[in-house]
Amino acid sequence: NSSVAILARDFACVPHGSFATARLTVVSMAKLARVQPDMGDPSWPTRLELTTLMEEQTIEELQKVGKDNGLLGLCSRLGTDPQRGLTNPVADWSGRVAQFGENQFEERKLTPYWRFLLVQLKEKIILLLLFMATLEIVIKGIFGEGMERTEAIAESSVLYATVTIIVNIAAFLDWKRERMFEALTKRLAASNMRYIIRDGTQMQVTDEHICVGDIMSFNAHLAAIISFDGILLSGQDVRCDESALTGEPEPVLKSVEKPFMISGTTVNAGKGTMLVVAVGEYSIAGKIKKDVYGEGDGELSPLYGKLDKMANLIGKVGVVCATTAMIAILIWEYGVHKSTNYKQLMDIFLQTIGILACAIPEGLPLALVIALALTSNKMSSENNLVKTLNSCETMGSATTICTDKTGTLTTNRMTTRAAWIDGVMFEVQGTEPVGPRVAADTRVDAGRKELLAHLMCVCTMDESGFRYGDDGKTPIFLGNPTECALLKMAEELGYKYADVRELVVGRSANTIDQGVSKVFTSSRKMMSWAVPKPEGGYRVYAKGASEIILSRVVNTFQAGKEVKMDDDEVDNLTDMVISKFAKLAMRTIGLAYKDVDTIDSDEVDPLIKNTDGSPAFSMETGLTLLCVVGIEDPLRPEVAPAIVRCFKAGIDVRMVTGDNLATAIAIAKGAGILNMELHCDKNGEVLPKRAMEGKVFRKMVHDYNAEGEATFNQAKFDEVWPYLRVLARSSPDDKLTLAKGLNASTVFEDKEKCRMLKVQEKIEIFPDRQVVAMTGDGTNDAPALKNADVGFAMGIAGTQIAKDAANIILLDDNFASIVVAAKWGRNVFDSIQKFLQFQLTVNISILTLNVICACINIQCPLTVLHLLWLNLIMDSAASVELASEPPTDELLERPPVNRNDSIITKQMLVNMIGIAAYEVGLMVFLLFEYEWIPDLKDKFDDPITGPKSRHYTMLFNIFVLLQVFNEYNARFLRGEWQIW
Repeated sequence: NSSVAILARDFACVPHGSFATARLTVVSMAKLARVQPDMGDPSWPTRLELTTLMEEQTIEELQKVGKDNGLLGLCSRLGTDPQRGLTNPVADWSGRVAQFGENQFEERKLTPYWRFLLVQLKEKIILLLLFMATLEIVIKGIFGEGMERTEAIAESSVLYATVTIIVNIAAFLDWKRERMFEALTKRLAASNMRYIIRDGTQMQVTDEHICVGDIMSFNAHLAAIISFDGILLSGQDVRCDESALTGEPEPVLKSVEKPFMISGTTVNAGKGTMLVVAVGEYSIAGKIKKDVYGEGDGELSPLYGKLDKMANLIGKVGVVCATTAMIAILIWEYGVHKSTNYKQLMDIFLQTIGILACAIPEGLPLALVIALALTSNKMSSENNLVKTLNSCETMGSATTICTDKTGTLTTNRMTTRAAWIDGVMFEVQGTEPVGPRVAADTRVDAGRKELLAHLMCVCTMDESGFRYGDDGKTPIFLGNPTECALLKMAEELGYKYADVRELVVGRSANTIDQGVSKVFTSSRKMMSWAVPKPEGGYRVYAKGASEIILSRVVNTFQAGKEVKMDDDEVDNLTDMVISKFAKLAMRTIGLAYKDVDTIDSDEVDPLIKNTDGSPAFSMETGLTLLCVVGIEDPLRPEVAPAIVRCFKAGIDVRMVTGDNLATAIAIAKGAGILNMELHCDKNGEVLPKRAMEGKVFRKMVHDYNAEGEATFNQAKFDEVWPYLRVLARSSPDDKLTLAKGLNASTVFEDKEKCRMLKVQEKIEIFPDRQVVAMTGDGTNDAPALKNADVGFAMGIAGTQIAKDAANIILLDDNFASIVVAAKWGRNVFDSIQKFLQFQLTVNISILTLNVICACINIQCPLTVLHLLWLNLIMDSAASVELASEPPTDELLERPPVNRNDSIITKQMLVNMIGIAAYEVGLMVFLLFEYEWIPDLKDKFDDPITGPKSRHYTMLFNIFVLLQVFNEYNARFLRGEWQIW
């Protein structure tokens, strides 16, 4: 029996090592309840004792820390009631934190503002400018005379002021960005919930609210990540993946001999409770994390790399142009005119540096960071918690969304609407639940009703339950919605789930170690719980997918009598009950039981297989069917319009669900995933390949050898996926196959095939590799979420492992929020294109103007100070403004951007060259035809400011105003004429 309660004083009397041959001694939780906690006892173990215990991980060390009373003694020393946990609130919280530490890390010290300033001051361009400004003030300011000295001091002062502004703005944006990342980290931490027991009540808290001495409840479905060190109190078939710490590839079975639960590991199977003994930086994983704390930066978008390369390329072009201009000026000045005024060399070098400062687009990567950071913040307010910034931009290129059904397309507000029990059919009536009708119907035996209610209350997870809202009528579901609907039906039958659980031996908190449970897994698609009967033996309760349960039953009840289930009866139930419920878009759940003399939870049936081909547990076969219920989960009203928007945006939507095929098709039709014109025949029947079950899909996309081993075949997959819209009764491996297969598909390269699909089947293939977004909520969905381009985990129904594997967490589990993510993702791409269009237009104008002026031997109207102010506008103000524009609905009215398309489109090139040509042409025209400038009669002299000062001041202001309007133009990328 892999059921364990490991609190035994037997540790003191059974020598270590004898457990290998002796049957595990199971100590009841009633015995544990007699352990009186020493709340506030000064004899708490020291932190060193507990950390040593977790480092040694031996029973002898546990005996030592427990004062020769093992785990019971340790619970007593920590002041913990093994059944009820600590008090709520914890009376000695501050003492525990002082003694054992907090279950969080000391907040990383954020980089102070002055350090960002220092980084900016180390930029080569900034250092050159400061050097030249200092050199000018030393040479001209000290050794110059009259007006030359005054101009040098004024120009150098303005240079210093300009550099001060530039470095402060750049430093502020970096400072702000770091704090955006910190805020994201805190939001992610707040989403990681744990289950603890205090005062006998299960509570949901975040990590920082857990202390040494707490009792944590865990299971492989919801609370699978261990964030602190602990010792197993009780558990059923608990297996942990410790490969991240030990390198051991196989899951480790936790038992009396190996009760130590290590932080940073994952519960792969089973459920149980554990005593928390080390937290935060004093836990095993915490010590490792502390050693590497703060290393590495936040992950940036792949687009960042492309833009960084583009910035370098533009910078190189700027260097060539600046060098060309400098050489041309030197040739004219010292070659043609034979000048001997070598002080002018300083002005020439300053002008060259100014051109470089303007040409090197430091603001380009900055614009992307701002766009991604602002987008992630905005998406969080729209129920998309972004974990990796690259997913923001990637989602904008998504071509396919593979979505779950339950909770994503539907409301996840489950209600039992129909039932078949004792041979009596209760069909859907209005909007009322079926429970009250079953309770009032005398055709159903009262004993059968009680048995059904007990089954629903016992064979459900601890985390599932409900309470009533403020009105006392509306139930608020907690945990799994399907199980909550069953518990609500049990109450409608007259049985409160909390009372039943407390009364049933093997299910109550005091006797839970006497029962045996098998939690739900996607490979079995069912759950079971065996409890001892008063007269001896065990009763096994089972629930699961109706067709799975139906394949495991041998008897059923008809008119109060138990009858054999033959093939005809199975077919009749499938057609008249299960299919009928499923076509009404209801989830069908089978409920069954059996009585046995003995129970062996690990024994398997050699003949009956699970959906993944593994042998079924014997305790889950040979059942007696008790009931089939139809649970309605209505389609979200916003889903159908959201899917229409996806299709308009060129995004395919495919449903991948564990429900049966008929239910999946009914929901898909209602949502618009299956279009009656495109995917159904004249009779409304779905066309071939459009909807199929997982087992059919696997056969169609795999090759099998003589031993039956499957090998994925991409060519076969490419024959299936263009048609596929609904995949029902799917396994997590099917999701992984979809993610990998779609990513690797090159169907788009076969132009003739794409043409035939469009003409004959009305199927359009995106002209590039697929970009796949995948949703998931289960632990086994993690590989698929990791392999998809963007993985979405469910924030409400999702397991912790799924959330950890995902890029984005859907806080409301709503499909419409995925469409919001696509819109924001496209907005990121557009924002960067807008900034590029603006920046490159200005770069082209400045470089062209400087080269022209240098080559024709005329002073450029844009001095080094002018260029620096333009650089300030381009790299700072424009990057913020253009990168922070909100998205519009029009973004979803065009197809996704191809993976391999250049970020600069042909239309952008036309825009940039056209606007730059206009700006340069206007500047050159006004440079020579100064009379066109109002109130400028003489371009050469001004009695106060000197030669050309008014003329060039006007030219600079004209150029600045041109960039203001250029920024308006840059907001439009597709040849629009109306910019207001």
